[in-house]
Amino acid sequence: MPINRHPIRFTIATTLLGLALPAMANPDPDDWQSVVSQAEGQTVYWNAWGGDTRTNRYIDWVAEQMQAQYGVDVEHVKLDDTGSAVARVLAEKQAGNHDEGSIDLIWINGENFAAMRDNDLLFGPFAEALPHFALTNADENPEVVTDFTLPTEGYESPWGKAQITFYYDSAQTETPPKDMQSLLAWARANSGQFSYPRIPDFTGSTFLKQALIELTEQDEALYQPLSESDFETVTEPLWTYLDALHPHLWRSGRSFPDSGPNLRTLMSDGELSLAFSFYPTDAAVAVMEYELPDSVRSYVLEGGTLGNVHFVAIPYNSPHKAGAMVLANYLLSTEAQAEKQSLAMWGDRSVLDINQLDTDAQALFEQGDRHPSELPADALSNTLPEPHPSWMTALQDAWLERYGVN
Repeated sequence: MPINRHPIRFTIATTLLGLALPAMANPDPDDWQSVVSQAEGQTVYWNAWGGDTRTNRYIDWVAEQMQAQYGVDVEHVKLDDTGSAVARVLAEKQAGNHDEGSIDLIWINGENFAAMRDNDLLFGPFAEALPHFALTNADENPEVVTDFTLPTEGYESPWGKAQITFYYDSAQTETPPKDMQSLLAWARANSGQFSYPRIPDFTGSTFLKQALIELTEQDEALYQPLSESDFETVTEPLWTYLDALHPHLWRSGRSFPDSGPNLRTLMSDGELSLAFSFYPTDAAVAVMEYELPDSVRSYVLEGGTLGNVHFVAIPYNSPHKAGAMVLANYLLSTEAQAEKQSLAMWGDRSVLDINQLDTDAQALFEQGDRHPSELPADALSNTLPEPHPSWMTALQDAWLERYGVN
């Protein structure tokens, strides 16, 4: 990634005076035709997680469509940790770079969104002015305007849904565990056949929250700021559980996989026979692409599993806000949402209210017969909401203090 992607340009006059040109006014989200006109010819640097080939191929496809339809170039800046992009924007603000930031759009939610809002690092509100935002039917689907209990207030635009989904090799396991205590018993009986990603990987951190919600008797505290609760009391059942679980994990809990895709690889290699993903169709797509055996099946826990909506946001100092808004709007189009949901592309769930679309648009989302490794259509009806974002960071820090390895 070039160090200086957006050099500040000077005229001869301003160079002689030692003064930079005044910053261009921000585009008005409510003047959409003007936004589209300004966007043409811009290059949008989209900072997004780059740890999975399916996600990356979808973003590549989006980039092709954006150039063909709007004359906007999209550069995928692949991230290992979204927090690094947040830190970069904060550093730019502290250095006085308010107009020529290096990030135009960022895939974000949870504690990273909260951090950017707390530090006034986001442009907006813009999301509800996007022409395609209405397709989400936000009045009936409040999850598209709520991020880890926090109202998005137009500073984020939704583009996909995630929910913890377990998958197992039915050739090895007849009845998989359906709750956390059953998972512990299963791990004891099948030592080394299960694990979760190393913290602070977001899939691993989500597993911690899933377990905590089920194990603690004070789960209502998780939906309030951490400062309003006794962290040690609320989380004590989680650490007791993990102390019992870790000796029976892959490599006896002395090492952890790097990510959700790494769990899938370990399943493919036969090192695990039970795993999970934050993408409900992950196992089905892997079977279709011959990464996992045909005997793999997906399921969710009986008490429900944690889910959320993922968003995109625009840093306050993006120099290409018009292009970023056009990209965010395209991600909400029926064309882009249907392509993203296709098992042949990614399999990520749509944030659109499909039932409110016209017949032709609904037809784009029809995928024929359900794949045997895929969940039934109604399996994800019991979605557990994300805790307040302050709990994520605290859980990660506490885990690293207790179990931090390699």
